[in-house]
Amino acid sequence: MNRQERVRERERARERELADFLRGRRERIMPADVGLPAGPRRRTPGLRREEVAQLAYISTEYYTRLEQARAPHPSREVLAQLARALRLSDPERDHLHHLAGVPPAPPSGPSREVRQSIVQLLDRLPEAAAVVLSATYEVIAWNNLAAALMEDFSLLPRRDRNLARRTFLGPCDPEHSLYGVSDTAEFSRTMAQHLRATAARYPDDPEVTSLVEELRTSSHEFAALWATHEVATRPTLCKTFQHPTVGFVAVHCDVLDITDRDQRVFIYTAAPGSEEAMRLLSVIGTQRMDVPG
Repeated sequence: MNRQERVRERERARERELADFLRGRRERIMPADVGLPAGPRRRTPGLRREEVAQLAYISTEYYTRLEQARAPHPSREVLAQLARALRLSDPERDHLHHLAGVPPAPPSGPSREVRQSIVQLLDRLPEAAAVVLSATYEVIAWNNLAAALMEDFSLLPRRDRNLARRTFLGPCDPEHSLYGVSDTAEFSRTMAQHLRATAARYPDDPEVTSLVEELRTSSHEFAALWATHEVATRPTLCKTFQHPTVGFVAVHCDVLDITDRDQRVFIYTAAPGSEEAMRLLSVIGTQRMDVPG
């Protein structure tokens, strides 16, 4: 077998793998999962080929040929439509692209979708305050103790859940700094460094570009930090919050990187001497005991 024949044989093998993968993913999806009626006399498990084609906005003939390993290589657009129709996970979507010989395109912007397992992790940390931050410092998930320690993020519009915007464009009075944290200057510097790295990873994302431009033009502090061209250091491992009800709360800060989503989980646990304050926060929740009711 010459080189050209070996190449063609590898292509045929990949086409067969693609066909098997599509068939397997199709058969695991029930009609009800995608809002279709089951109907009588359904002989095949999962969806029919014509149903997948309809959901992916492609012809039934072309999809059928894909499952028979007889179709030309699908385009990136068709692959995106198939991934959506077949409800593929991120790893499955990437695998689909590789089988089709079309490497997946990098994400155009930071992900704001938090995996359900991470949300469940936050809920299983009743003695720790935990938040998930996107690559642009937007709070995209939190647990009850984090809401009690910082604020109830569910009451805020999405724009106001961005900690970079709150830090650099909020009140200038040190007594009203971001949740009264003790290391505001260092936190601001770290934030600017991470945002510079984020802007480099997502140069075409309008939200990232808009946020950076807003901070540069509206905050002299951010503009000065941005001009240093420093990139990403690790955050302080211990800090103090000034809470309006329980006073100073010293915490240890641990950070878990979710690399596939470009997100980070910040976990705050009570430092020695602040255990009682954290327990009290877990009881009072987001109530403001200092405000007359």
